[in-house]
Amino acid sequence: MTERYHGSCHCGAVRFSFEGEEIVKGLRCNCSLCTRKGAMMSSEAIPPDQFSYESDDQTLGSYQFGLKTARHYFCNQCGIYTFHETARMPGHFRVNLGCIEGIDPFTLEYDLFDGKHLL
Repeated sequence: MTERYHGSCHCGAVRFSFEGEEIVKGLRCNCSLCTRKGAMMSSEAIPPDQFSYESDDQTLGSYQFGLKTARHYFCNQCGIYTFHETARMPGHFRVNLGCIEGIDPFTLEYDLFDGKHLL
């Protein structure tokens, strides 16, 4: 059964929502960026037709590194990483589970993705 999830950055300037299965597990990545962010991501990649976000062009920042296929988005006002377009599935998204209403990422089990050795 799919659910509609809602999320935002800390200050609320970036808001997003998506449809997906019940979130029972997360994903951590050991690449240099994710290690420093420390965020737990959604375990499933979200197709673009199931994901939407709201923010003005001045608020949503992005960062790319390495092969520049992934795009990491953050709020230019509060700095929170909210979601990213994946490297392995361009155009699909993973979200920062700490930004999702009603989800406590500290209670979830997670898988580890070895992004450190992709580059």
